[in-house]
Amino acid sequence: MSSPGFCRDCLTDAGNGPRCVACGSPRLVRHPKVDSLSVAHVDCDAFYAAVEKRDNPDLRDVPVIIGGGTRGVVSTACYIARISGVRSAMPMFKARALCPQAVIIKPNMAKYVAVGREIRARMQQLTPLVEPLSIDEAFLDLTGTERLHGLSPARVLARFAAEVEREVGITVSVGLAANKFLAKTASELDKPRGYSVLGLEEAPAFLAPRPVTFIWGVGPAFGAKLARDGFHVIADLQRADEKDLARRYGAEGLRLYRLARGLDSRIVSPDREAKSVSTETTFNTDIRDLRPLEQTLYALCEKVCARMKAADLSGRSVTLKLKTADFRLRTRSRGLDNPTHLAARLYATAHELLLKEVDGTPFRLIGVGLSDLSPGSDADPVDLVDTSTQRLKATESAMDAVRAKFGAAALKRGILLDGPTRGKPERSGR
Repeated sequence: MSSPGFCRDCLTDAGNGPRCVACGSPRLVRHPKVDSLSVAHVDCDAFYAAVEKRDNPDLRDVPVIIGGGTRGVVSTACYIARISGVRSAMPMFKARALCPQAVIIKPNMAKYVAVGREIRARMQQLTPLVEPLSIDEAFLDLTGTERLHGLSPARVLARFAAEVEREVGITVSVGLAANKFLAKTASELDKPRGYSVLGLEEAPAFLAPRPVTFIWGVGPAFGAKLARDGFHVIADLQRADEKDLARRYGAEGLRLYRLARGLDSRIVSPDREAKSVSTETTFNTDIRDLRPLEQTLYALCEKVCARMKAADLSGRSVTLKLKTADFRLRTRSRGLDNPTHLAARLYATAHELLLKEVDGTPFRLIGVGLSDLSPGSDADPVDLVDTSTQRLKATESAMDAVRAKFGAAALKRGILLDGPTRGKPERSGR
C-alpha cells in the first residue's frame, strides 16, 4: 500500500497510482510522515543563473556561467553548464575550458538581492519563523500554521514553490523534515525543482553510507583527521561510543554523535544575526605594487561600509584577505577600540595590515571585512579628546547624501582618481 501523499501541482491526495488522479501529474510526494513534518529548507536552483535566464529567454537552453573575467571564480553555473563539470567557486579559466560554449555573465548583485527579497517576503507570508542563510536559501518552521493556511505545512510549501515558479520566474527545491540538518540534506536530493521528505526514523540508514564530510561543518581538514582516526563514513560514527567521540573531539564529538543519527536540536531562528560583512575582488592581472592595492582596498572599504549602514550595523574587528599568485591565502585581522561603519576608519586599519604584506609578492585577490558586529547606533561614539571621528562622520554623511541623490559615481575620494588596475568584485558576503 502506498504511503500518504499529494500532488505537487494541484495538492490533491496522491492515491495509489504513479500519477495524480485529478490532474495526471507525475509529481507526487509520498512519505508516511508527510503531513506531520513542518521544518523545511528552501533553496533557489542555480539562483543567479536562473534570474539571468528569466530576464533573457534566449539563454533558456544554453549553458550560463555567472562570474567575472578569466582570473575570477564561478559564482553560479546553470544546470546545463554543470553537465560539463562546471561548479561554483571553480576558477573561471577552468570553467571556460570545461564549457567553452557557455555564456559568461558578470554578477549583478543588486538584481539578485531584489529577487531574493521578493522570495523572502513570500516565505514570511507562510510563517514568521524564517531563518535566512543567504539571499537564495532559508530555513522555515511552519509548526502550528495549519489553521492559518487550511493546509498541512507540506502542501503549503508545494503551493509556495509553484507560485514562485509561476510568478517570480525561478524554481526552488524544498526539503521537509523534522529538523534543520535533515531538511537541508533533503533539499539537495532532487534538484532542480525538487521536493524531498526525510523522516527521523529513516535518517540513520540514509546517512550511514555517506562520507563523514557529508555532515554539516565537517570540512576537508577535519574530514581527513576523522579518516586518520578510522571514521570514513557516517556509519563509523554511528558505531562509535558517545563518550569516546567526546574524549577525542570535545563538544564537536558530541555534535557528530547526534548528527550522525539525524538528531539536531537547533531551532529555526528568524533573528539569526550576520557574523560579518565583507567583499573581495580578483584582479585581471597579478598586482605587487602598493598603490593599486591601496586604491582597490579603499573602494572595497566603501562598499563594505555602505552595506553596513544600509543594514544598520557596525563592526569592531577588521579583516584583510589577500591571495597570492600561487593561490596561497593570507588573512590578517585587528580589533578596533570602538565599532565603526566609516569607510575611512575601516581603510585606515586595513591599510596598516596591508603595508606589512606588500613585499614584492604578486597578489591575485584582495578582500576586506568587518566582524564582531553590533547595532549601527554603536558606531563611532563621540570622543571629546579625538575629534577626527566626528569630522569623518560628517564628511561621509554628506557624501552619502550626494550619492543617494545623484548616484554612487557622483563623488569619489582622491585616492580613486588616478586609475587603479583592478578587477570587478567577484563575491561578497554577509
